[in-house]
Amino acid sequence: MNRTPNSPLRSMFLVAAIAVALPVACTAQPPANPIASPPAATPAPPLVAGLPDFTNLVQRVGPAVVNIRAEAAPRRAARGQMPNEEQIPEIFRRFFGDEMPFPGGPGGPDGGPRGPRGGGTSLGSGFLMSADGYVMTNHHVVEGADTVTVTLSDRREFTAKVVGSDEQSDVALLKIDSKGLPFLRMAPANSAKAGQWVIAIGSPFGLDHSVTAGIVSAVGRANPYANQRYVPFIQTDVAINQGNSGGPLLNTSGEVVGINSQIFSNSGGYMGVSFAIPIDVAMSAAEQLRSTGKVVRGQLGIFVQELTSELAGGVGVSGLEGALIARVVPGGAADRAGIEGGDVVQSINGIRIASASDLPPVVGALKPGTKAIIGLSRGGKELDVTAVVEELGVENSRASAAGPWQESRESGFGFTAKKAPAQDLSRAGAPKGVVVTNLSDSASNAGLRVGDVITAVGRKSIESEADLNSELAKVADGKQAALLIMRSGQALYLAVPRT
Repeated sequence: MNRTPNSPLRSMFLVAAIAVALPVACTAQPPANPIASPPAATPAPPLVAGLPDFTNLVQRVGPAVVNIRAEAAPRRAARGQMPNEEQIPEIFRRFFGDEMPFPGGPGGPDGGPRGPRGGGTSLGSGFLMSADGYVMTNHHVVEGADTVTVTLSDRREFTAKVVGSDEQSDVALLKIDSKGLPFLRMAPANSAKAGQWVIAIGSPFGLDHSVTAGIVSAVGRANPYANQRYVPFIQTDVAINQGNSGGPLLNTSGEVVGINSQIFSNSGGYMGVSFAIPIDVAMSAAEQLRSTGKVVRGQLGIFVQELTSELAGGVGVSGLEGALIARVVPGGAADRAGIEGGDVVQSINGIRIASASDLPPVVGALKPGTKAIIGLSRGGKELDVTAVVEELGVENSRASAAGPWQESRESGFGFTAKKAPAQDLSRAGAPKGVVVTNLSDSASNAGLRVGDVITAVGRKSIESEADLNSELAKVADGKQAALLIMRSGQALYLAVPRT
């Protein structure tokens, strides 16, 4: 290759030019109005120092954590009409086996016997809350059990008496016959804060006294996947699995801040989201169960829904905080207090209501017969009204998700439904269920028709909108819901996809 004599000089000149230009680019002046504050001249002190050691805590409180075994005796299934096996799609036979809830069958929509045909055993956790043998656990751990056995950390076993159990709060109170037992202290109400360290001790998969730790992810969480609207859950990332239910969630002082109750999972195992019942909610339920054998809650008699930007202008409010009242029950506590549809509830006895899901736990905790001061926004004006709280009855407690707290809404599967009146039940030949009132193309293509009465989702009998919404929420994205419908006296399963 031929080179001109001065080419090396040109190359050197180019390198020098780049060398001079680079410092200029790297020492650009800061902007006059920076987006963020500049770094501090001296490093800020750390807000978190080191990791906690839970050894002493576990040694101190571990003996008060117990293992619970709930056993159900075999039950004879009632017989009744049901579809022939040939009429049942293979996918349902394979998935549900021989315990599909047909009318007249076990767990079926006509109220037949429930529970496993051959009996069964439920394993869970719990903790001693007094030296004389009171034990707290979850309702779903002991539900339907004939015998409940409590095993202490020293391997002693006791047959426990179920003092009382409450489905809505998922709290059960047990009693064993012993004295001088170790017990746990309860943390003050509302002491759990997002970011705090918490510890769980329990028996996942029967591995008793397993310890896991994490932090509080959120408090006051409404769990949309559980029909427990009266519980403001503590959400954590503590590893919780089957068998942890009923065990304590502890703070770093060894105090119980909650009872581990549920997990959110697409697989059935831990996925980083678990829910605990706040200890003040659990203790309120336990005290009532001990004294009266049941839990009483308050109600106002209103249907509420979330306040959206689209609705805010229509009801004349500027902000989006509060619970929008869609309907007031005639003659109820709210009606007598002068509360109107379109009002927005912003506080109850000074407790802030930020969203519709905040309302049920606050009102449910009120004692029936007491007065509640309700802060409202009505057409942009703020006012307080006083209502005398009513008692929430059993039927109201199990009412649909449309009341007394939420509006009726589309199911997420392309149809809407409501609790079936007597004439629809008679026409369909169903003893109870919800009637389909509207359809999308996807649900229609799956075979669903307006007027069909849904009596079960999978194995679970359906009596109300709350039952339906609760079961449909368990269906994973991309999966289909197995709906057992009654149509002109015929029972039929349909696979309806999520929309």
